[in-house]
Amino acid sequence: MAQLASKLLRRSFPALSVAGLAVLLSFPTLHGANADEADAKRLLKAMSDYLTAQQTISFGYDSNLEIVTADHQKLQLASSGTVDLSRPDKIRAKREGGFASVEMIFNGKTLTVVRTDANNYTQVEAPGTLDNLINQLRDKYQRPVPGADLLLSTAYDVLMEEVVKVDDMGSGVIGGTECDHLAFRSKDIDWQIWIAQGEHPYPCRYVITSKEVDQAPQYSVQVRDWKTGGQVATDHFVFQNKAGAKKVDLKELTDIDELPSYIAVGGTK
Repeated sequence: MAQLASKLLRRSFPALSVAGLAVLLSFPTLHGANADEADAKRLLKAMSDYLTAQQTISFGYDSNLEIVTADHQKLQLASSGTVDLSRPDKIRAKREGGFASVEMIFNGKTLTVVRTDANNYTQVEAPGTLDNLINQLRDKYQRPVPGADLLLSTAYDVLMEEVVKVDDMGSGVIGGTECDHLAFRSKDIDWQIWIAQGEHPYPCRYVITSKEVDQAPQYSVQVRDWKTGGQVATDHFVFQNKAGAKKVDLKELTDIDELPSYIAVGGTK
């Protein structure tokens, strides 16, 4: 078996050395020996505490949503965007994708969602905190915000729900920043997170793998341009309809998710 795997790897990656192949083939064993659950939990808790302590946060991101077609082809839908938040109750998020350009503004009382490419918008009264908004979007409107668990004030507790296995994978480099790489398993999903080392332990990459879906598609978010404190603008959490967008009912504001409505959802194992 090892000889067959070695031949296949050499055919695909001829530059790999014999030592490199040995590392690849024995990685699962090495990984289990080096795993440090307690340290991984400590690093995740430190990230959660750091995020909760920041009154203002701003960052850009690039995301990839994998889908699997009926004939088992795996595809990725790519988007980019920005997020600005001011705790406890303000957020402005933009997303540019191949199917829609969407902006969300929440001022503690009203949620405004804008399809900037279609020049229309809707508004929903949702007074409360940012935590309350994220929960409402998921539970009441069935529009969960991908990666929003990281923005909750209880991020550590939410992330660790139903986790059955924790691994410290060592270090990795994301966008030139050295990070701690952690891996977690639960019944339905696996997820990984890369956390910046040092005094600002922010999430650099977050990857979720859906184990119950054919070919285990992933959703990933990579963070860039991380800013906190005085670096973040705090005066733009009010919707100003400068483009003369048409106000519509929430039901009419279609394709505001990363998965376009014309792509059918399905494909469980």
